This record gives sequence, structure tokens and C-alpha cells, in this order.
Amino acid sequence: MGKFTFTETKIKDLYVVEPTAFGDCRGYFMETYNERDFTEAGLCYSFVQDNQSCSRKGVLRGLHFQKNHPQAKLVRVLKGEVFDVAVDLRKGSKTYGQWVGVLLSEENKRQFLIPRGFAHGFLVVSDVAEFAYKCDDFYHLEDEGGIAYNDPALGVLWPDVGELILSEKDKHYPPLKESKIEF
Repeated sequence: MGKFTFTETKIKDLYVVEPTAFGDCRGYFMETYNERDFTEAGLCYSFVQDNQSCSRKGVLRGLHFQKNHPQAKLVRVLKGEVFDVAVDLRKGSKTYGQWVGVLLSEENKRQFLIPRGFAHGFLVVSDVAEFAYKCDDFYHLEDEGGIAYNDPALGVLWPDVGELILSEKDKHYPPLKESKIEF
């Protein structure tokens, strides 16, 4: 049995990755990434940076991207639950401006593989969530960008968690049409 199940979403190159967890009375063990298995599935990435955040219910982070140094990401939840979203911004893509949302949790252990050329964001739906992700390029502060999480043209269906908590920059990102970003 393979250690991972790779399921392509309705958007080409955007995958839900499900690792196999081996459990017993002590708990569980699982690989969250194995270069050989990913490469055999045609998903060739060289991750160079790992990040982790902790947020409370209602925190919405996104929709972010790096303008000149786009990053592929492999994201997962260590504790709690988030609704994770990727928006296709690839130039010439048939699905440009479309999004996919996936519920990631410590229980389902799913991961979301987001290639370069996508905006990314997530909403915490549990009381607290610890979120971890691998990136295939380094973060560059001066290169960050974003689009409005509530852009009506995108129509992202965020779960209702009550009041949203956003950073100042996330409150002021433009809609996709005004950002004119394409990768």
C-alpha cells in the first residue's frame, strides 16, 4: 500500500494529499512528505523552507502570493481545523480566477499541494489551529502581494464562523481584476 494518496482537484496541478497514518494504542505515525513518493506521482518539488503559525477561530490569513518569487506550498494542520483555499492565477490557465477549498484538520490529516501561480489563504474554523507548510522558494518580504479574500468575482464560499479577524494588509488587498496579477 502506498504511503500517500494524491487526488487532483478540479483545477489542474492542485492536489489533496492524504498520508497513510499507522496507529495503535500508543497513537499514530505517518510520513508527511517523502520526496521519492511525490516524484513518482509526478509532483517534483524541492522544498527549502518550513513555516508554522497558530491562530484562533475566525482568523483569516490571505489570499497571499509572492509576485516575483512565487512559491509552491504543501500545507497541513497540526492541531484544529481550517478551511484552506487556493486561487488559480496562472497566465493562460483555463481555470484562471477559479478557486478550490479544502477542509484540513488534525483528524483527517489531509494536506493541500498548491503549485506556483496560486494565491493562498485559510480560515480557522476550530477554536485554535496550528498550521504548517513547506515552501519551494524563500519568503521575500518586499515581494508579498494579495487579493481580496471577499472579492465577489472570485466568490469564495468561506464557512460562517462569526466575526472574521484579519491583518490590516489583508483588509486592504484589491480584487483580482484590479491587481492584474498573472504568473
